[in-house]
Amino acid sequence: MTRAVVADDEEGPREQLLAALRVAWPELEVVATAANGVDAWDAWLEHEPEVCFLDIRMPGLSGIDVARRIAGRTPVVFVTAHDDQALAAFDAGAVDYVMKPVDLARLAQALQRVRSRLQRPPSTPAPDPAGLQALLEQLAGQLRRAPLLDVIQAGVGKEVRLIRVADVIYFEADARYTRVVYAVDGVGGEALIRTPLKELLAQIDERQFWQVHRSVIVNRLQVASAVRVDEGHMHLTLRAGAEKLPVSRHFQALFKGQ
Repeated sequence: MTRAVVADDEEGPREQLLAALRVAWPELEVVATAANGVDAWDAWLEHEPEVCFLDIRMPGLSGIDVARRIAGRTPVVFVTAHDDQALAAFDAGAVDYVMKPVDLARLAQALQRVRSRLQRPPSTPAPDPAGLQALLEQLAGQLRRAPLLDVIQAGVGKEVRLIRVADVIYFEADARYTRVVYAVDGVGGEALIRTPLKELLAQIDERQFWQVHRSVIVNRLQVASAVRVDEGHMHLTLRAGAEKLPVSRHFQALFKGQ
């Protein structure tokens, strides 16, 4: 059975798409729904669905941001109420789009493309006539984003400590909190904040901070090396300290080497 994740920040359009999918693809199993891009990305990591239906304009991470993180590993169908520029370029591409309200005929066309993609042998590369990643970068640039965090406020005892994001070595999910490990002028420290790790993803610069595990985001400038332990396991060594960070298989491609 083919599994899907559906994400839309508006309940009405989300339910309308789910109803249309039940008609157009009865065998499809929707394993998770999300009301924002952060939860959609988390659902992809948890379920590894065969297809994702993503609203483009969502709070936190946009559908474009999520698709960039998926990086072609799962077919994506964008669902949008806006005439976003460059969407027509997806007509012949590896991903597709449908407009809201969803038209069953147009949805059926998109689903046929998804089925064709899923039926290809795993070794067959996905078609990318328009330069998928470059196109996603172009679309991402068109969406308005909130300013990125530059300072994190963390409670340490009776003190509220202001930690520059640039000084953070890594973030790690820790039960109900997020552990922030940092260093200032060579002196290390750590603190706990209440912001969940997955919400931080939408507030920090993804060019500098890389998610390497579902529970870890690391400052790439603090990584000394990536060590492959065996076929399925990798860890990072850091420039400061002997601590090692795990890299899950979803993110090992970040450290392919040249």
